[in-house]
Amino acid sequence: MKHLLPLLALTLCCCTAASSSPQGSRQPAASRSTSRIDVTDLGRRIWQNECAGSVQGLVSWNAGEAFPSLGIGHFIWYPAGVREAFDESFPKLVAYARSQGVQVPAYFHGPAPWPTKAAFEADRSGKADSMRRWLSNNVALQTRFIILRSRAALPAMARASATPQAVIARHKALAATTQGMYCLVDYVNFKGEGLKPEERYKGQGWGLLQVLEEMQGFPQGRAATAEFSRAASAVMRRRVANAPAARGEQRWLAGWLNRCATYNQPHK
Repeated sequence: MKHLLPLLALTLCCCTAASSSPQGSRQPAASRSTSRIDVTDLGRRIWQNECAGSVQGLVSWNAGEAFPSLGIGHFIWYPAGVREAFDESFPKLVAYARSQGVQVPAYFHGPAPWPTKAAFEADRSGKADSMRRWLSNNVALQTRFIILRSRAALPAMARASATPQAVIARHKALAATTQGMYCLVDYVNFKGEGLKPEERYKGQGWGLLQVLEEMQGFPQGRAATAEFSRAASAVMRRRVANAPAARGEQRWLAGWLNRCATYNQPHK
């Protein structure tokens, strides 16, 4: 993702909002072109999945983590001195917002304002609530950013695949509809892109790349999302079968399969 922002600018015209931009954000000129992606609906669904649709959930700090998670995409923001393997995505969202002419509070720049989870929970400055208001007013902006990140990740997935053309064709078919784009971005939030060598059991991964490789044929429209749902479920079952017994992953399988089933639900 090192060169994400230039690619975001180049591909912005592919990701357009089907409704007016939310309060506090400015819809970019390039995104006024016709698109089959309903950004408002897609953003609502991501928000529901990741934060239960609540404003409170837009700024959180999960137990056992060294950083807060922000927005509908749970964008990571590291405190000063913290660096982990996860992509620090909140600063990239801030840079993207500024590139679109959206006003960003000054304290959004630099490291996270809380050094620890305890400091976050003890803070009475109002920063967290202010962030929640900004994020709730800029859901469409976050959704476009998530879409662009999904498109920007495709070249790396293709390079890592033994069947790059199939991966590209299936990703393109899914990215052409709101339900298909929901499949792509939700699965990455759910199980990652599938590029990290350490995210393997018995040499087999469980990320988006592996689902695209598991798909059969080159379906379009509703058939593409149905096949994605089937492939995602197959990848989840394979992960559990390959997992070390000590991890006890069987206890999570039913919930994982329920989430995969949402990819085959008709778009409303």
